[in-house]
Amino acid sequence: MGISDKMNQLATNLGEGVKSTSTSAFSLFIKVVTAFFIGLTVALIAQELIQYGTFAFVFMMLVVMGLIYKLISKWSLGATLVFDLVCVLMALVLRMYILLAP
Repeated sequence: MGISDKMNQLATNLGEGVKSTSTSAFSLFIKVVTAFFIGLTVALIAQELIQYGTFAFVFMMLVVMGLIYKLISKWSLGATLVFDLVCVLMALVLRMYILLAP
């Protein structure tokens, strides 16, 4: 095993490591963004219902964000994207209901 074989193996391992790391980072980013938007939505709904202040709003958003992230942290990227799709479709149905309700 010469030095060129070792360099080739090092380059291959480096490429696989970068691919794995970028996939993990993208998955983490998607999960955090998903948790943020669901936390923000629930906190806004609760703020409109209860009329609490800014500190309680931020606290509620962080708690819901943490709960949602804990729930989806074990999911794969595909499962997270399907969950996002279901959430978007539910939001569109609620929007349509609000616009069409008498």
